[in-house]
Amino acid sequence: VNGIEIYSMKIDSKVTSRFAHNVITSRAVNRGNVSKEVFFDVELPKTAFITNFSMTIDGVTYPGTIKEKEAAKKQYEKAVSRGQTAGLVKASGRKTEKFTVSVNIKAASKVTFELTYEELLKRQFGKYEMFIKVKPKQLVKDFEIEVDIFEPQGITELEAEGTFITNELQNTIKKTFSGKKGHVSFKPTLDQQRTCANCSQSVLDGDFTVKYDVKRTTPDNLQIVNGYFVHFFAPTNLPKLSKNIIFVLDTSGSMHGREIEQTKEALLKILDDIKEDDFFNFILFDSEISTWKETLIKATPENLDEARKFVQHISAQGMTNLHGGLMRGIDILNAAHEENLVPRRSASIIIMLTDGHPNVGVSNTHEIETAVKKAIDGKYTLYNLGFGSGVDYGFLERMALENKGLARRIYPDSDAALQLQGFYDEVANPMLIDVELNYPENEISDLTTNSFKHFYDGSEIVVAGRFVDSNQNHLSVDVRGEGADDALSYTAQQDAEQTAQAFQEQQYIFGEYIERLWAYLTIEQLLEKRITATGEEKENLTAQALALSLMYKFVTPLTSMVVTKPEDNENEEGIADKPTEGIDIFTIVLELIKIVLEIDTQLLRWITSPVYHTYASQPTWYTSVDGDPHFIISVPQKKDAICFNINENPGMILNLIHDPVTGITVNGELIGDKRANSDAKIQNSYFGKLGIANKHLDFKLTVTPEKITIQNGNEKTAFTWLDSVTLQQAGLTLIINRNKNLVLSMGSGISFAVVLHQVWKQHPLHQDFLGLYTLKSDKLSEQTHGLLGQFFQPIDFTILEIHPGSDPKKPDATMIVKNNELIVTRGWQKDYRRDPKHGVDIPCWFVHDNGAGLIDGVHTDYIVSSLF
Repeated sequence: VNGIEIYSMKIDSKVTSRFAHNVITSRAVNRGNVSKEVFFDVELPKTAFITNFSMTIDGVTYPGTIKEKEAAKKQYEKAVSRGQTAGLVKASGRKTEKFTVSVNIKAASKVTFELTYEELLKRQFGKYEMFIKVKPKQLVKDFEIEVDIFEPQGITELEAEGTFITNELQNTIKKTFSGKKGHVSFKPTLDQQRTCANCSQSVLDGDFTVKYDVKRTTPDNLQIVNGYFVHFFAPTNLPKLSKNIIFVLDTSGSMHGREIEQTKEALLKILDDIKEDDFFNFILFDSEISTWKETLIKATPENLDEARKFVQHISAQGMTNLHGGLMRGIDILNAAHEENLVPRRSASIIIMLTDGHPNVGVSNTHEIETAVKKAIDGKYTLYNLGFGSGVDYGFLERMALENKGLARRIYPDSDAALQLQGFYDEVANPMLIDVELNYPENEISDLTTNSFKHFYDGSEIVVAGRFVDSNQNHLSVDVRGEGADDALSYTAQQDAEQTAQAFQEQQYIFGEYIERLWAYLTIEQLLEKRITATGEEKENLTAQALALSLMYKFVTPLTSMVVTKPEDNENEEGIADKPTEGIDIFTIVLELIKIVLEIDTQLLRWITSPVYHTYASQPTWYTSVDGDPHFIISVPQKKDAICFNINENPGMILNLIHDPVTGITVNGELIGDKRANSDAKIQNSYFGKLGIANKHLDFKLTVTPEKITIQNGNEKTAFTWLDSVTLQQAGLTLIINRNKNLVLSMGSGISFAVVLHQVWKQHPLHQDFLGLYTLKSDKLSEQTHGLLGQFFQPIDFTILEIHPGSDPKKPDATMIVKNNELIVTRGWQKDYRRDPKHGVDIPCWFVHDNGAGLIDGVHTDYIVSSLF
């Protein structure tokens, strides 16, 4: 494409005992006669961890380095400040996240990209599934997918299919399996890749899926290699337990329309699958709570018919009393067990579906979590389904994990009903409850989770651990659980020699696969526990997960991979992070409200221009105040900003920054327009005077649109904006860029910019004013405060329930910040650093009412009596 030819793309996967090691290698050549940019785009499963990436250009290899996230971030910000690259990994689609990197290569040069990732394949509906996204975007001369599977239990079935596979391409999929080995290959020719005989477009665009299962002569498979073990547990032919299932459904007004219709469609199909031995009920919550029946009802044909009629008449209106709905469901389950309405050996499950945020009854999410956990008390499993992007997914996930369940996002597409039904199918057939796999305590350390509330048909339990004595070669495990007829209890055993005999085919083994499997599973579970932990427990879980991530070189939510690449003879850097479900909400929001959040490329690059060279080592986003006076608070970890306005009378002086430790204070005095606008409810105001002081250096800087005055002790020096000045004194640097801005640096890491706004002198209304930008604030102390200063420490927020506002171009939303729930509006504020006259629009969430709920206290707390 455009002179760039991908002449080879190979996806090589090795699966050993469910653990997949995948290497994607792409080779491209620049056929043009000038340098061109080459893109490497790959979509990976969300459950995978990247372990390696490298680029080889003209025989020189540029590797990626995995580091602790904060260390990687600092290295990356230096590159970003030079206007270079953006992040490499972001959420993309339901199952995948996208890795993207680009590099300029010279004419006739070649580049090889190699990306490695690993994941533990999970068993669902009786099969392990490997998912590969295929999208080369052009015809590729040498395209190949190669999958080798080695399972010591033996392989019973193997399937391979692609959503893009035509009848002609079907014959290019080769699959074989015999004994312990399975092989899949897909190698279409150039002509087979074409969408038509003479077309240059590729038909390769979709999902390629490999599914398989293994022989199960016993419920267990134990493997021991080099001091580590893995235990796979998946019994078959057990009678199914009856289940007691409560559906707790959000029927608030936001569910009106397609969402409620899709929910009803899914429920009707689920009712067709409920078994006669099961018990069930429906709880509906909006502003009020309503139930279908007062107790759990057995799924007789007559009751199912009545339930179908009930479901067909469900409608949506009102607000969201989520707490009330869940508590009613728990009460009904409690009563059913206390009154022996349900079998003693049965699985009790709550499935809750919501599309919004609780706003009636108990609306504080922490209080809801606490109440629900106390009421369930470990007796039942809670599954939370979040419909669409307006949910607080973090809240749903925490609450589900605290109650032995999980959260799942339901995407509001045409197949939402199938997504809901698919989730129900996963939990429709419980086989065992209260499963425990017990290992000798004095022999095993660092054991992964070994107790499970439910075991479902078609799934698998995986436990891994490390031996205290790395030379130990024998293991026994006691397995216990409750089945439909009686208790399950037996002992399974294995020794290392048996595992070695099963693994004589060394070409299928990649590295210390059981050790890596153990590390993968341990990290995954530590990160999951971390979601609900607090305080010291959370710190310990974080430290353990980080140490393992670095040791085994996994890109997890705690680590990043810094990618170095050559750009115009200077190293350019990008950063690969692990997206986290529920955090990067803008990935979803962008698709819904069509707001362009990316800052213009020029905004990233202007800071390298000569006049603004003093900004060159700074991050892209700045906390600032400029305009009327509009405060912009950067939140880099969200790649976003919050803004607010202060409406006060001219002459008022506001404290912007105050740090008692460094002695630095910044205050600003408001001015208004030349004459008040009698039609306006609130008069415009701007900063007409700024005072920056450092009491430790006995230094004061006064800035107005007319002049700049420096006072050192008793000495005063004045400049006008017509001057171009670079002034250096002990601990201070002042640069005045004629009629544009000034930059003040103090000490080793504190600097501000003041931008001058000049208007036509004869303008009947407006007058000159100033803007303040914090370029470097990391050396200020944690005690720093003020309207701007309080935001120099990290701030987190969550955006929920985005909906149309009074301005169709500016949607409203609910923001959760500092435990406050605020109504905010999506809009833009001006950044005037480069262009004091026109500015650049910065997207942000606008907090109304003088920043109420966002700033500490109220805005009048920041009014001071004098500039110094």
